[in-house]
Amino acid sequence: MATEQNEMTTDHGALTTTGVKSCENLSCYLVLSNTEKSIITWICCFTGPATFLENILVLVVIGASARLRKRPSYLFIGSLAVADVLASTFFPIFFLEFHLLGHRDNSDIYLFKLGGVTMAFTGSVGSLFLTSMDRYLCIYKAPRYKLLLSRRRALFGILALWTVTIVISFLPLIGWRCRNKTPCSRLFPYVDPYYMSCWAGLMLVVLVLILVAYVLILWKAHHHEAVMEARTPGRSTMGQRDRMRVDIRLARTLGLILLILVLCWVPSLAILVVDVSRELTLKEQRAFAFCGTLCLVNSAVNPLLYALRCRELRRALFYLLRRVRRVCTKGTGVCASGQKKDNDAGQTENKDKDTLSESLDRLHLD
Repeated sequence: MATEQNEMTTDHGALTTTGVKSCENLSCYLVLSNTEKSIITWICCFTGPATFLENILVLVVIGASARLRKRPSYLFIGSLAVADVLASTFFPIFFLEFHLLGHRDNSDIYLFKLGGVTMAFTGSVGSLFLTSMDRYLCIYKAPRYKLLLSRRRALFGILALWTVTIVISFLPLIGWRCRNKTPCSRLFPYVDPYYMSCWAGLMLVVLVLILVAYVLILWKAHHHEAVMEARTPGRSTMGQRDRMRVDIRLARTLGLILLILVLCWVPSLAILVVDVSRELTLKEQRAFAFCGTLCLVNSAVNPLLYALRCRELRRALFYLLRRVRRVCTKGTGVCASGQKKDNDAGQTENKDKDTLSESLDRLHLD
């Protein structure tokens, strides 16, 4: 243990006296102890496969349902699932390969791998933004919602999001990297700290917009229920009780979403911003490694918050499972007649209004 601490002190000394660029074999970036490596390895090995399976399930359900594929809300959820699948693949491999195995790549290969991780997380946050804007339009522009957000416009928005995401993520590989006269980031070799701070600032702005959108949705829901109660004096007692239940349920749902966003993203983004202003300490470098895994945890939670809480998607999932069960138990020939049923769970058509959660299903906003 003493030897390990001496090695870390030596590496950190090299980092502070000679600068990051002069770090031999990238050793000054390998700051984790054996215990910390074991903890992060366990987190990645558990969260990575779970995130992958959850989001693949969401994509299969949406892809197997003709109705869900036509709904802008589920297209955004599908985009979120794609981003989280990429995050569950790229991040654990990249992180464990570098910090656990100590594998050193040349600058181009390293920046390509880092670009894949950045692309996955940027696409995830961007898809969360599109989802929040969809919910906002659904609540505030309900009469014109179908005109404002058609399937074609939703697909264009997703295409634009991923185009911008790919360009931003691979800027270091294209050329925005630390040069001879500029120091490298204390968190990522070969990366200009100003690039990372700009990326972190962009993500913080997007997160703030998401928070504002959900706060406005909560306010609109509360205001609508108060207006409806005032219009119907006869339901004062019962209506007030129902309104409180809806408000509490919606507040809990939105509060959980906002809390998870803040806890999972703000710590790592804050450290990235600090990296450009001063030299990070060894403790801050170690803390960033754990904060980075929180972003992966967010990708694991996203399917539970945004996809599986939607009743229509759950119905489609149950219908798909029944189809698979029939095929497995009776054979495909016997089940051929069942294909005439609606591909979507055979349920009656809901109004073209998606749900943030089951709470929003009961609001019926004008």
